[in-house]
Amino acid sequence: MPRGRYALHDPHDHTPLAHEHFQCAPGPSGWRYVSQLTSPTGEHTGSVDLTLDDLGRPLRLELHASSWQVRGAALDGVTWVRTDPTGTQATEGNVPAHAFTGTSPAFLIATSRLLRLAPSSSPTSSATRVRLVAFTDPVLAPRTVDQSWALLRREAHATDNGPLTVDEYQVTALDTGEQHAVHIAGDVVLAAPGIELEDLETPPSTFD
Repeated sequence: MPRGRYALHDPHDHTPLAHEHFQCAPGPSGWRYVSQLTSPTGEHTGSVDLTLDDLGRPLRLELHASSWQVRGAALDGVTWVRTDPTGTQATEGNVPAHAFTGTSPAFLIATSRLLRLAPSSSPTSSATRVRLVAFTDPVLAPRTVDQSWALLRREAHATDNGPLTVDEYQVTALDTGEQHAVHIAGDVVLAAPGIELEDLETPPSTFD
């Protein structure tokens, strides 16, 4: 069961945003990720609880940020309920999308599990399009985004605990054409825009 800490920062000017203290593991239903977020000065700012099924689809999502709450799941596309800080109003949403995304590294793992790509030397021809609902900070506002993912390479690196397989993805935002690299080992994000793995107590889990 990997557990550790990510540092989240603005990918453009590198302003520190939060620390995400996480643990995750494969299970009978698929994979689960839970985390607590703190500000750079240590105050609690939110949490993430995501469970995937064996196919990488979101069985259950619960997000908290700035007293806002979102609960969601894959249902007729993806469906969610967003509740305001007072708890008096709840807004339901539904979009014919594949899954959810957001600032948490959990969503990068989830998308990679959903797509299950094979390495290709031609990212243009092998890129797979995916439609996601993004919940944006600080109030978890929903926004539908289209991306394409391509698995550029898969490499094994020697470690004290045996070989570590690292996948390098090229992710493209289809509305702007902006591209960035995401490096994933098992169920841990090693590097991505705005994400730095600061501490990892146990090795990443491997998926069948």
